[in-house]
Amino acid sequence: MTVRRRIGLAVVGFGWMGQAHARSYLRLPTLFEDRVYDPQLVVCSDTVEARGQAATSAFGFLEATEDWRPAVEHPDVDAVIVCAPNMLHESLVTAAAAAGKHVFCEKPVGGTPAQTARIEQACRRAGIVTGVGYNYRFAPLVLYARELIAAGELGQITNYRGRFFSMYGADPMGLLSWRFLIDQAGHGATTDILSHAVDLALMLNGPITRVVGTGETFITERPLPSASGTHYDRGKPDDPTGAVTNEDYFGALAVFANGSQGIFEASRAIVGPQSQMAFDIYGTEGALSWNHETLNELQVFRSSDPQQGYTTVRASDRHPFHGAFVPGDANSIGFEDMVAIQDHEFLTAVSQGRPHSAGMDQALAAVSVQAAMLKSWETGAWEDVISLKID
Repeated sequence: MTVRRRIGLAVVGFGWMGQAHARSYLRLPTLFEDRVYDPQLVVCSDTVEARGQAATSAFGFLEATEDWRPAVEHPDVDAVIVCAPNMLHESLVTAAAAAGKHVFCEKPVGGTPAQTARIEQACRRAGIVTGVGYNYRFAPLVLYARELIAAGELGQITNYRGRFFSMYGADPMGLLSWRFLIDQAGHGATTDILSHAVDLALMLNGPITRVVGTGETFITERPLPSASGTHYDRGKPDDPTGAVTNEDYFGALAVFANGSQGIFEASRAIVGPQSQMAFDIYGTEGALSWNHETLNELQVFRSSDPQQGYTTVRASDRHPFHGAFVPGDANSIGFEDMVAIQDHEFLTAVSQGRPHSAGMDQALAAVSVQAAMLKSWETGAWEDVISLKID
């Protein structure tokens, strides 16, 4: 019989991602029979009273509070799940670490690279298990791609292209939510979505040593929101507006430690791609291409059979974790299934007292690349990637 450790959970911030994680914890016992943990939803914290009520009545949390401090310090909580707005992360995570709680933090860990570095230091000194919401690395076909690369199926890697194109900010009438304000969200596209593309690149192709990049804000004014407005809500042409203070777009060239060359792009204001978190990786013996918009398909090219061209590998129960959700071939899984895989791996690490990947060290590596990109935007020159780790 598998011995399971009870892990009490606090979720701080009960918007979309907080609720997605809560649904995940409720599902995990039905998905992973051989798990070494049993999750318990102890307390939810959110400043919106209706969300707290939903947490207890619909999700089964034992308690709800508008103040995050009792949640973070709760004696029955082993791990704190941080899903609050970006600029609150430092206070929340450092308090949880000081209380000896393990921490899973949605990305970005910090609104700025410097904040992430301080958070990583606090967690490292506390000796806790950490997790970061780089959920795309847990798509079964992304994990399979990593296996192919590690096995040398692509030969020597020569080129990498990573991108995240999203339309969530393409509408000029989209409200000026906190995501568009540097004092509330931190940086824009580099923090919010490019971070995912950089994390996958580091996982699949290794460290980045040099970058040169540039950014732009295409929509400089947006309608002011009501108290509950989000970036998915729409204003009216005669609404009062405010200034957008972080970037809509960023593009960069990069050099990897293995000698391969890279291209990165991210835009929240592009028209066409709706959630194109994607990578293309090329080597001397083959190539791979994956796109979140078609997350259950991986394009594979092998130089041993060039006439075949790219072939489509469809996700199946032969690929990592996929069979926990559906059996057989080409039966699709979705976004929240990636979240469930991620949460399963994090709680397994907590139960076993070992590091989780992606943790704060991976977040620090990603923001060290981001910091070099932002510096390059300022200087107009190539910049070395220097670790922001604080000893």
